[in-house]
Amino acid sequence: MFEKLLYKYLLNTLPVSRSFGFDRGLPIDRYYIEKFLSINSSLIRGHVLEIAEPFYSKKFGKTGIDKISVLHVEETGFDGDITGDLATGKGIPEGVFDCFIQTQTLLCIYNFKEALANSVKLLKPGGVLLLTVPGISQISRFDMDRWGHYWSFTDLSTRMLLEELIPRENITINTYGNVKAATAFLYGLSCNDLKKDDLDFYDPDYQMTITAVVRKPKQNKLKHNNEI
Repeated sequence: MFEKLLYKYLLNTLPVSRSFGFDRGLPIDRYYIEKFLSINSSLIRGHVLEIAEPFYSKKFGKTGIDKISVLHVEETGFDGDITGDLATGKGIPEGVFDCFIQTQTLLCIYNFKEALANSVKLLKPGGVLLLTVPGISQISRFDMDRWGHYWSFTDLSTRMLLEELIPRENITINTYGNVKAATAFLYGLSCNDLKKDDLDFYDPDYQMTITAVVRKPKQNKLKHNNEI
């Protein structure tokens, strides 16, 4: 299936889909994001925070969740929602959450270092940040036209950024993707167009999705205590 589609579109200057393949099925990067969250589902517990909507909290947090909160940058009027800005820290509470699910968010925040610092700050001691960021990707036009699409990352840049805040032993980073999956993703194909073996082969030189499990120290071992 993929080979026929690739042969058909390889010399075409236009993608099959501009919506990351959502119109064809589950986008390839979402396959990796959901695999990461499934593997770490036991960490989705206690008071959980998610960006924009509680989709992944409800899908993967099967047991052990006491409360789910949703973070918005603008006022929504919904009970339980938190209005706050990760980049400035305005409206961001401190030491409240056991788990923060933050998927594909930092790319839209110009001051992403401050956003990361505030993402750690809002966790309780011992709390966990489940983070995903993009590597190889098309531009998200929806985000670009509203608040911006600024960044892509690698496992090395992600690790170095996090190690400015958290001890190395509290960070676990993985990457997902390969040249076939990345090519399909850039053309706007979906998981339906690839075999599972194609998706699950990992090549560190073709990083589509970078994931991090970040555990806030239980003791006061943060590297920038005056900022977090």
